[in-house]
Amino acid sequence: MTDYPVNMDIKPEVDAFFDEATNTISYIVKDPTSNACAIVDSVMDIDYAAGRITYDHADELIRVIKERGLDLQWIIETHVHADHLSAAPYIQEQLGGKIGIGDKIMVVQDTFGKIFNEGTEFQRDGSQFDALFKDGDTYMVGNMPAFAMYTPGHTPACMVHVYGNAAFVGDTLFMPDGGSARADFPGGDAATLYDSIQKVLSLPDETRLFMCHDYGPNGRDIEWETTVGDEKAHNIHVGQGKSKEDFVKFRTERDAQLDMPKLIIPSLQVNMRAGEVPTDKDGVPMLKVPVNGL
Repeated sequence: MTDYPVNMDIKPEVDAFFDEATNTISYIVKDPTSNACAIVDSVMDIDYAAGRITYDHADELIRVIKERGLDLQWIIETHVHADHLSAAPYIQEQLGGKIGIGDKIMVVQDTFGKIFNEGTEFQRDGSQFDALFKDGDTYMVGNMPAFAMYTPGHTPACMVHVYGNAAFVGDTLFMPDGGSARADFPGGDAATLYDSIQKVLSLPDETRLFMCHDYGPNGRDIEWETTVGDEKAHNIHVGQGKSKEDFVKFRTERDAQLDMPKLIIPSLQVNMRAGEVPTDKDGVPMLKVPVNGL
């Protein structure tokens, strides 16, 4: 069993919002005893070919929160996403709330600050975020306690956020027929990912798990909610007690066949800045494309 402060009696209300362009699921997580809520893994829209950013996905989250009269207290990033851009600052500007991420963001900022040749003006101390979580840190959403689990492997800064009987796993796990996330990005590690998945699976079997992505394997409809028990029994990469050795062998071979995510170049530059688009020396929003850097 887990050593984390699990409270299965708290059952938050969860609304999911699927972004078809990036196969990302964002969430509004509401305290069942108040109007307080959190957003987990928001999306900012980008037409990369045209260099155009819009906010339709974020506007839908904002609309729902306003219509329901909710109080947004936290905007949580489970990690520095490589496949979509965060809308955290845009949402914060309209609704308030604190932007939070794992404290290992500093490792990611240092790694990709070099890859993107960022100057000294790019702070690598996580100061772009309002809160940096360490493993086991707790925080409140209204009357609802939450805690963060450090789950590296996909990236060095991944965290799972747990609210009562609901855990938001980022890219640590996919639905049982989707398996697990890749571990070949800079700072990723398949053996570490296996250990992190075991931490998640140490939560009570009835814990609800909410995915950050789903791709509808074998043509099934998009899904995003499962349980620890279902993952332990049926996950195609780690279920039924699959060994660490077997997982690392499979994950390493599989990752070698994968293409880079289509939006990795803009996503990393924006997300390591808490969702802010970088600017050039004249203050004009501008993205870089490092050649042969990834």
